Amino acid sequence: MTTPRRDVLVATALDLFDRHGFHATGIDRILAESGVAKMTLYKHFRSKNDLIVAALEQHGSFVRERLRDAVEKRKTSPKKRLLVIFDVLEDEVASGRFQGDLFVKACSEFSDLDDPVHAVAATHKTALRDYIADLAGASGSKDATMLADQIMLLVEGATTVTHVTGRDRAIRQARKTAKQLLNRAGL
Repeated sequence: MTTPRRDVLVATALDLFDRHGFHATGIDRILAESGVAKMTLYKHFRSKNDLIVAALEQHGSFVRERLRDAVEKRKTSPKKRLLVIFDVLEDEVASGRFQGDLFVKACSEFSDLDDPVHAVAATHKTALRDYIADLAGASGSKDATMLADQIMLLVEGATTVTHVTGRDRAIRQARKTAKQLLNRAGL
């Protein structure tokens, strides 16, 4: 069960981690900006890393739910549902909130594969890829796993290039490439 103070801590931490990085954002800054007492922080989280894990888990759920909702709202052909992923990326960039992929940032700062922060980021990426595989399977793909891997690579590349360059042209190009993959797969 979450409490309002815990939710404020997680939301504040997510914003600060996204804007400034995980290591560069100290507990004191999170507490100051959230207005939550240190005792309350440690009531909910044993450490800063536990807060990071909770924040990434929450953000991952939000990202995947937002993607599912966008796909479901479109009620288009199974092939076009796979392309909605790129529409969601473009919408995120257009919103002005896009500051790169928080999960890639987490893996960069916590590079040990066994680190709980890295593991939660990897779990999110696996869940996202599995969702894409479900969409690929529903589209009638003969090799949904390979198609999902290819689309996931396009998503990751487009996200990274967009973050590095500040332009969303990579997302449009990735969408075109995904469409070509779908056409070649006979979808």
